[in-house]
Amino acid sequence: MTDLFIAAGGGGDPIGTAITAIAMSPLLTTAGPGGAHGTGGPDLPVIATYSWERPEVDPTPGPLGVRDFTGLLDRPEGHVLTPAARAVAPAGSTLPRLAADLPVRLVLLDPYEGLAGLAARIRRLAEACGPGRVRIVDVGGDILTHGDEDTLCSPLVDALVLAACTLAEVDATVHIAGPGTDGEIPQDVLLDRLDRLAGPDDRFAPTPLHVQAATRALAWHPSEASALFAAAVHGVRGTVRTVGRAIPLTDTSAYVLNTGLEAAVAENPVARALLELRPRTVDEAADLSAQLTGIHEIARERRPTVPPTPSAAPFPADAHQARERIRAQAGDASHVTSRFATRALGLPWQRIPEVRTLLDDEGPVHALH
Repeated sequence: MTDLFIAAGGGGDPIGTAITAIAMSPLLTTAGPGGAHGTGGPDLPVIATYSWERPEVDPTPGPLGVRDFTGLLDRPEGHVLTPAARAVAPAGSTLPRLAADLPVRLVLLDPYEGLAGLAARIRRLAEACGPGRVRIVDVGGDILTHGDEDTLCSPLVDALVLAACTLAEVDATVHIAGPGTDGEIPQDVLLDRLDRLAGPDDRFAPTPLHVQAATRALAWHPSEASALFAAAVHGVRGTVRTVGRAIPLTDTSAYVLNTGLEAAVAENPVARALLELRPRTVDEAADLSAQLTGIHEIARERRPTVPPTPSAAPFPADAHQARERIRAQAGDASHVTSRFATRALGLPWQRIPEVRTLLDDEGPVHALH
């Protein structure tokens, strides 16, 4: 049937993973949105993903599991997300809408099954997809963390995927889409690691045609790493201001770099510890990750230090006024993400489409000069 792709980081990673999957499947480059529930056909890429989003999207701490959704389809490849699926309030998820707007089949990964349960789920998914390979895609590259980077934010979910795929004994490779675009490991540091793990030919560059398949999702989703990756593929170079930091886009940002599962696990101390201790719950896994990195992602969401959504503000009267307000907060950056622009205007992320229309800029990021 097809390879199984895993969006290792959750959040907006299904977008960058879809671009990567379509670039690796040339016959699918012209497929339109539809997913397993639509008209796209049975050979669309299958992408397994967590539902773990920013607090502004999902105010509940930690990832969502199968129990947190209604409307999932129980299929041989797992619990398939459709546009009719809904997160159970007060939780929130962008995955049902992504299921409508990406030409892939999205399958929910449930980390509440523990590491062994997650491994068994991935093994069944891989068997249902056929004799192909499991392709783990991480947008940005924090999957290769050493756990001590100053800019590291979210090491747990990537490490869980590495450990689960190893435990499942599946034939897997790791693909870094848009190295450095998540801002968690500086690009030069990441490239040094990849130079040790992979040869110069272990890379490929998607084209704007591949990104086109994700255009509808990029028009509204608050993902920044996937947006930067897509922008780099479209030829954007310079410094992009995200909500967290300024991130440089280089020629390398437009590539997907490949390495092996074993090599990735050897780089990632959290993945190695997970394999050694086999946590039975996601909370145990988060505790272990925190011991090694100082970052407890679930506890952080239980005690947010910054309001997840800006207070409502009047919509700007015109594009010039909006650009001036955005530019005043962007420093020396040449571009900003849609999420940054919307937040700079004091608006919630749900108004990203309106801000893009106001700025008359349909690209993945927005030029300031």
